[in-house]
Amino acid sequence: MSKKAVSCPVETTLEIIGGRWKAMVIHELLKGTRRFSELHRALQGVSHRTLTQQLRDLESRGIINRKVFGEVPPKVEYSLTPLGRSLQPVLMAMHEWAVANECELDRGAK
Repeated sequence: MSKKAVSCPVETTLEIIGGRWKAMVIHELLKGTRRFSELHRALQGVSHRTLTQQLRDLESRGIINRKVFGEVPPKVEYSLTPLGRSLQPVLMAMHEWAVANECELDRGAK
């Protein structure tokens, strides 16, 4: 199955970080390496299945690393790749935009 061609760099970025959870996963991993259970607790409301899917997609795109330790019980850690860390200014700009426009956005929701 091939991905659809995107026609715009903004569309490319949204394809990678779009959806409810991917940007939040990246935001959490900007704080440092996390285990699955730590991510699940931090991202309240995400199901195990959805988090697993989002992590796999981000890994396949080179945004995160998945490190498996040969231990019992199994231990897996997730961290950002340099490509993933390069998304920090994008997420910070999104954060700053939302804070700066919070009143306008609240008014529009009414």
